[in-house]
Amino acid sequence: MYDIIIVGAGPSGLTAAIYATRASKKVLVLESKSYGGQIINSLDIENYPTYSHISGFDFATNIYNQAVGLGAEIKFEKVTKISDLNSKKEVITSKDKYISKAVIIATGTENRKLGLDGEDTLIGKGISYCATCDGAFYKNKIVAVIGGGNTAVEDALYLSDIAKKVYLIHRRDELKAEDTTIEKLKEKENVEFIYNSNVTKLLYDNSLNGIEITDKNGNINKIELDGLFVAVGRKPVNDVFKELLSTDEYGYIISNEECTTNKKGIFASGDVRKKDVRQLVTATSDGAVSAISAIKYIND
Repeated sequence: MYDIIIVGAGPSGLTAAIYATRASKKVLVLESKSYGGQIINSLDIENYPTYSHISGFDFATNIYNQAVGLGAEIKFEKVTKISDLNSKKEVITSKDKYISKAVIIATGTENRKLGLDGEDTLIGKGISYCATCDGAFYKNKIVAVIGGGNTAVEDALYLSDIAKKVYLIHRRDELKAEDTTIEKLKEKENVEFIYNSNVTKLLYDNSLNGIEITDKNGNINKIELDGLFVAVGRKPVNDVFKELLSTDEYGYIISNEECTTNKKGIFASGDVRKKDVRQLVTATSDGAVSAISAIKYIND
C-alpha cells in the first residue's frame, strides 16, 4: 500500500511528490504520457521565480529528477478509474491496481479542438496543437495559428522564425496574451493578424490545403495553408473522476484553498481544479498545498 498516489506528473503533481516524499511518505506518481505536462513544450519560461530564462523541457526535467531523487516512484500507466473505499483509495490503471491512503489528482488540462469536420483526420496531416513539436515540418511554408491567448501568440512567434508566412487568427478584436509577447510578435514582418474571425471550414484532400474563415459580418474568405496550429484554449482531463468528484459546469474539480474535494482523502491540484489563475507558479503552489493537506489527512 502507498501513502499517497498522485495522478499526473506535471509540475503540480511532481511538486506534490517532492513534498510528500520529504515527509517520509510512500509515494506513487502515475502518468499516462510523459512527465512535465504542457510546460514541457514551452521554449522559454521568463516568469518563474529564480529563473530569468529556462526552457520548459529543462524545468520539467529538473523537477522530475528532484522527485525521483527524493524517492518518489513514477510509473507511466494510464489511470482508468479511481474508487473511494473510505479509509483507502483504489486506483486502477491500464496495467495494474493500486491502493493508497490518499490520492492527489493533478491531471491538468488538454487541448480544446475546433470541432470542425475533418479535424481528427488531419492531425499530423496539416493540423497540430503543438508548434514547438511540429513547427520544423513547416520551414518556408505558409501556416496559421488560431487563438488569442499566450499559447497562440507564443506559437506564432516561434513559427515566424521558421515559416514563410504566419497568420494569427482570433475571434475577438484584441488578443488576450501578455503585452510584451504581443509586441515581440508585431515586430515580425511575416506575421499577419486577422481579428473578429472564426475558422468555419477546413479545406483538404489527403492533407490540409486551406481554411475558410468567417468574420463578424458574415463575410467568408479562403486562405491557402500548409499547416494550421490550434491554440483555442484547454479543458480539464477529467475522465477518471467526473463521476466521483464535484465539478463545475466546465468539468473542473471544485475544491477549497487546502485543495480538498467533496471526498475525504482525495485532493485536487493544479490546472484541473476550479480557480481563476492557471500559471506555472500556481501549479507548483497547489502541489505543495495538496501534499501538505494529504499528509495532514493521513497523520490525523
